[in-house]
Amino acid sequence: MPQGLPKRVDSGFLCCQRARGREVPNWRTPMPGGFTPTPTPDTQPFWDAAKQERLAIQRCMHCERYYFYPRPYCPSCTSTQVEWRTVSGRGRLLSYVIDCNPFPPADPAVPKIIALVELDEGPRMLTNIVGSPPEPQALLLDAPVTVEFEDRGDHTLPVFRLENDQ
Repeated sequence: MPQGLPKRVDSGFLCCQRARGREVPNWRTPMPGGFTPTPTPDTQPFWDAAKQERLAIQRCMHCERYYFYPRPYCPSCTSTQVEWRTVSGRGRLLSYVIDCNPFPPADPAVPKIIALVELDEGPRMLTNIVGSPPEPQALLLDAPVTVEFEDRGDHTLPVFRLENDQ
């Protein structure tokens, strides 16, 4: 290892999280699925909708464009007149990577498919593909996908399934 680089990057992170009074996960015990989200005031409506198994994203009332990730203004026209809308939950697979060695707390023995999905409404989301084998021949680009919801800890996450795998 080159001189001057830390041996363990996560030790400072864990100490920082403990100092802020946050619960620190047990990194040695795998958790099915992986990390759980930490909602913020801007993202809370997204997580509330997911808990009800609805995919909700923001839409600008001025230029009428949908966008994702949540923020208090439209990235296209900078209007602050935005609203949350439930969307179809359908889209297409744009890109993916197969993570054969996911970081804890995800189970390192179970490969994860991390994907970029473009929703029919236009925005793109980074998500997981479920129900498909983690093999390139099973993951065709432009394949239609549909949202599903997966519980992780106290939260529910939107994940996607290839439509031909249903």
